[in-house]
Amino acid sequence: MSATISIIIPVYNEEAGLAALFERLYPALDGLGRQYEVIFVDDGSRDRSAALLREQFNRRPESTRVVLLTRNAGQHMAILAGFAHSRGDYVITLDADLQNPPEEIGKLIAAMDQGADYVGTVRARRHDVYWRKAASRLMNRIRERTTQIRITDQGCMLRGYHRTIVDAINRCVEVSTFVPALGYTFARHPVEVEVAHAGRAAGQSKYSIYRLIRLNFDLMTGFSVAPLQVFTMFGILVSLLSLAFVVDLAIRRLFVGPEVQGVFTLFGLAFFFIGVLLVSVGVVGEYVGRIYEQVRQRPRYTISAILEEGAGIDTGETAVRPAVLPAPKPHPELDHTEMLRAEHDPGPAP
Repeated sequence: MSATISIIIPVYNEEAGLAALFERLYPALDGLGRQYEVIFVDDGSRDRSAALLREQFNRRPESTRVVLLTRNAGQHMAILAGFAHSRGDYVITLDADLQNPPEEIGKLIAAMDQGADYVGTVRARRHDVYWRKAASRLMNRIRERTTQIRITDQGCMLRGYHRTIVDAINRCVEVSTFVPALGYTFARHPVEVEVAHAGRAAGQSKYSIYRLIRLNFDLMTGFSVAPLQVFTMFGILVSLLSLAFVVDLAIRRLFVGPEVQGVFTLFGLAFFFIGVLLVSVGVVGEYVGRIYEQVRQRPRYTISAILEEGAGIDTGETAVRPAVLPAPKPHPELDHTEMLRAEHDPGPAP
């Protein structure tokens, strides 16, 4: 029997483009010839997105489910909410803006049929503005130098995860995380495929420069302690240079006498090292802030309602779900994830 498929689509203020998404998504999935479910996760939209998702659920209740979050939790938290309610053997994440065509989903399914447990994607001929492309290349290089995550195109959310990878992710309780990188850390057979890319069908990107910087801070501090180590090594180097400088000043004082010519140079050096100190304190603060958020043990997201066939609208974290898809089958090549889950399992999610 062919593997079943779950498509997870986070939605935030996408009213203008949802009709086009519905028109292209369902025919593309019907053409795969497999059982599937589409899980829309409304991330606290302020427009009519939730109402349009309800209408689509009424049109295709047998293959559509809608998870409504109480407030905006962020794209990756919305994806995690979709993971928690998915049932397919293969789980595909897709943005709602149609920049990654739904017709490309078949490429990810084919790669997982061949044994891949994680399928990343690389956008061909990106239709983004220049500054986004340049920023993406820069952040990719920084990420690869500071972590062990090797993702060619971190901004493309069209990705495929085997059920065992999704189960491992669901057992993690990080308050803030980057889903593609987290999936990559659990994967044994990761692959990347090239997919088409288009301009947004409607609306505007939700990622400003500031949000992109925050996302990469999350990525670097969430998967590596390299930033702390860099500043530690820099501190050791500065200490050694300072010691040599003090020795040199002492010798010159003894043999040359008092000097004032270099006083402004000393001020410049002092200001430079004060700036470095402030940056290093900020990096430490990023890690301390993560610890603070984690120890509070607040929910990563809250669900106000779930729309699904046989359950109607159910408030709270869970709903009585019918058997939309059969129980997922274990993957014979991915038994290693059981060990990974055991190593990373801190208990049930808060």
